[in-house]
Amino acid sequence: MEIRKYMYPDVSEWADLQRRPELDYTALYDTVQKVLDEVKNAGDKAVRQYGELFDKIYVNELQVSEKEILEAEDLLSADLKQAIVTAKGNIEKFHAAQRFEGERIETMPGVVCWQKAVAIEKVGLYIPGGTAPLFSTVLMLAVPAQIASCKEIIVCTPPDREGKIHPAILFAARIAGVHKIFKIGGVQAIAAMAYGTESVPKVYKIFGPGNQYVMAAKQLVSLRDVAIDMPAGPSEVEIIADEHANPQFIAADFLSQAEHGADSQSVLLTTSETIAEQAIAAINSQLESLPRRELTEKSLKNSRIIVLENQDKIIDFTNEYAPEHLIIQTNNYTELSQKIVNAGSVFLGAYTPESAGDYASGTNHTLPTKGYAKMYSGVNLDSFIRKITFQEISRDGLQNLGKTIEIMAENEQLDAHKNAVSLRLKT
Repeated sequence: MEIRKYMYPDVSEWADLQRRPELDYTALYDTVQKVLDEVKNAGDKAVRQYGELFDKIYVNELQVSEKEILEAEDLLSADLKQAIVTAKGNIEKFHAAQRFEGERIETMPGVVCWQKAVAIEKVGLYIPGGTAPLFSTVLMLAVPAQIASCKEIIVCTPPDREGKIHPAILFAARIAGVHKIFKIGGVQAIAAMAYGTESVPKVYKIFGPGNQYVMAAKQLVSLRDVAIDMPAGPSEVEIIADEHANPQFIAADFLSQAEHGADSQSVLLTTSETIAEQAIAAINSQLESLPRRELTEKSLKNSRIIVLENQDKIIDFTNEYAPEHLIIQTNNYTELSQKIVNAGSVFLGAYTPESAGDYASGTNHTLPTKGYAKMYSGVNLDSFIRKITFQEISRDGLQNLGKTIEIMAENEQLDAHKNAVSLRLKT
């Protein structure tokens, strides 16, 4: 198929080239709010009714039983179980290294301040069903939640038409430390976690990807009821390649992103016209054998290949685009990577495909999309913790600091603030 190619576009054209597929979540708000309100008011009854309406299955027992979780292990191949265990180990190592150690700082004699990291006690993880069971997302969210010592980690995921959850999701949840799993999908799952029902505990923060209805629901509940991980749009990848890059590798990465969904986006930036042409040929060749070809072709309509004059322009374009995933396949990838300031996750060198981060290298695959990498981090250990500040001031310390506080309070016309210090200084 024809993939859009742009030759040396002027800077004035970059904004158009950086546009993502548009999803207007606000158009869904009325529909989504109705579901949220009904679940908030009717609890499990509404959850079951909407499950029957949207997922075509009425689930009597919403919580997955211990028996179902244990039986799941026997339904998986030894190879898949080992792959999940290996990925879990790498994710655990990477996120455990992010633990916060608060240092006590004496800001001036007798004035000591410090921070303590504490877990968000109750977190809810949404795992989509859809066209594929995203058991890797269970690991990406539950493992850091467990390392953070969250007291209650729950998962909501839609059941199949037989009322069952894919065994790989159940196995991943068990080894990652999930406490409760519920057979609930869509907007009703977000509502159940945000408000709580007879079966589902209310959580303080909701994580996880989903379709446009799920994302609209997360946005709405985040306005006043619960925190969410980050705003999100369709998934995306940008590849930077020079004349030394392997076009087959480029094509594979381009297509691996495109097969996520019809609204995904892949972008190739290069200074080489030859690589651009070779990549297009390789993409079309590899596309022929993909099982998800029809879906991938829709995504490729949003994708583009752009040839720019030099690497400086490529860096400027990249930092403005702020891709969710960034792959750098150039001889000087280390040098280029140091100039990247806006990206979700960066993959360096010819042998570091995005798939590694999606599954098993250890980094997290829950990342900011749609340019949100300019102001959001991907999910990490800090996503599951809060930091509480402490301070302790001795009598001598208040003598040292008190005058400063009094002057500032007086000039802000907050006399009670000043008095809280003045009274102590007089004793």
